[in-house]
Parts: sequence; structure tokens; C-alpha cells
Amino acid sequence: MSCILYFFFFMSCPSSYACLYKDVRNAVDLCHRDGTLKQKVATDPRRYINEDSSIVPMLKMLRDSGRATFLVTNSLWDYTNVVMNFLCGSSVVNGSTGLDWLQYFDVVITGSTKPSFFLEGNDASLFEVEPESGKLLNTDNGSPMPQVGNISAGLLTKVKDRVRKVFQGGSVNHLHNLLSIESSSQVLYVGDHIYGDILRSKKVLGILYESLSLLYLKDSFSLSLDLRVLRSKNDCIADKMHDLNRSLKLENLDDHTKQKLYSKLDELKLEREMVRLSNQEMLRKLHLKFHEPWGQLMKTGYQNSRFAHQVKLNALF
Repeated sequence: MSCILYFFFFMSCPSSYACLYKDVRNAVDLCHRDGTLKQKVATDPRRYINEDSSIVPMLKMLRDSGRATFLVTNSLWDYTNVVMNFLCGSSVVNGSTGLDWLQYFDVVITGSTKPSFFLEGNDASLFEVEPESGKLLNTDNGSPMPQVGNISAGLLTKVKDRVRKVFQGGSVNHLHNLLSIESSSQVLYVGDHIYGDILRSKKVLGILYESLSLLYLKDSFSLSLDLRVLRSKNDCIADKMHDLNRSLKLENLDDHTKQKLYSKLDELKLEREMVRLSNQEMLRKLHLKFHEPWGQLMKTGYQNSRFAHQVKLNALF
């Protein structure tokens, strides 16, 4: 965008901000619709998508705890399959993507057209996706329907035998039916468009729960706890040194006792220095885990940040 502005202003091309916005928006929408953008990503996902090795362990943890997991995306099945294979590290055979990643989800809905997916009155039809071929099959609100016409026996056998979990279109009501739940208050939504997809739908759907995964902060939390232990240890050493200095100054002690106290004081000073160096190194490691320009996510100076306040109010433990 900055390059476009540079071109128009420094090349003295007559235009307005409204025209610039319209042209850029149309170009971005077009590259999404005609597949140009997604074709580039699908050709080399590693170039455009950051790998995250914690995704699969997190999904396994959720499923092992007895929770149902689902994926709702605006992307269609072909692109979704490519991206999820990359993110979940599924095997690729003969250049074709696999379906191993589906084991981590109970329901997958593609082409959902969020945020309208969550709006009341959305009567979009729900189709089943045949994962191997990408073909769409009619459903009755997610339930299988007899297919009329000349459909190959092989496809019918696959549809009959497999567990149905991949769909296209539909609405949040279809999602509830597929997950066998009654309301959105039983769903915890995790996503990068929470405001656009979920928050504006609360007035219509009632109570909704959203989640911001903080699992990636666990190392920082662990270091913070270790720092607390070191600080407590340092405080304890300081108290002991204070008591020894007080005894040496105020009490009438013999030379032998004084020598023992001085030796103990030297030991405490050495221990305090070791704790200080450990604290310094751990503090350095902690700050390396923070975002370089922004610093700590949960702090603004010595006070809790606004984000930390929101987490405290809304977090589910």
C-alpha cells in the first residue's frame, strides 16, 4: 500500500483516497475470487505460512480431555485441505495431499461465508463434501440424503462407510446439530477474526464464548514463576544478613562468636551474589521471549496491561 501511495503522490497522478481504497479493495477481492492468491500459497505453503509445532499437540490435548473440536473456514475444501495438511504435518503421497489431519476434528465446515454464518436467519444450504474427490452431496441439515440419479457405486460405498465430518456452507445452527449441542453457550470459539465473526453476533445469538490461546506464553509464565522463587530466596538472604548485622552491632559478643557471624555473613553475601547472577540471566532469557518492539504482552510498565485486564475478566481456567 505504501508503494502505491508513493507512486501516486510523487508521480503527480491525480487520485483521491477513496479511489485508491476502491481500486486496492477490488484488486484484493479479485485475487481472492479468481484463485490467484490461493494458488500461490498452495504451490509453496512454507513460504507464506508460519509453521507452528504446537497446533497438533494442542488439538490432541483438547480431544483427549473429551472435548469435540471443529473447524469453520471461509475457504473451500481444496485450499483448506492443502493448508491443514501443511499445518498438521500430514503425509503427502505422490504429490497429493492426505486426509490424516481430519482425525483432529469432529466437524469441518468449509465455504462458511463468515460472519453471516453466525447470523440469525441465515438459511444457507449445507452440503457434504466427499474429501477424496471434493464433490458436494446434498444433505438434510447435515443428515445424509438418498442421492437420485446415476451415481457411481464406488462413490455410494465410500459415502455409506465413512464418517461424515466435512461440509460446505450452512449456518451456526447446522454446526450445533452436527456437534449435538443446543446453544452457542456450549461452544468455545478460537480464531483470528473474533470481533468480526463472533462479537457482533452476540446480540443475536446470546452468550458466546471466545478464546485467545495463550499456550505459547507458557515458557514465559514458567520463567516468571522461577523469578519469583529467586526473588523470595534473595529476600530471605537479605533478612538473614540484616539479623546478623544487627547482632554484630548491638550485642556484646566474644571474639569467637563474632568470627563465626562474620564467616556466616560472608557466606550469605556469596550466596546472594549467586542468586543475583541467576536472576539476571533468567531475566535476560525472559525478555528475549517478548516481542522486540512491544515488550511484555501483560504489562505496561509496572502495571497490568489492558489486555491482561481482559484476560483476567474473561479467561476460563
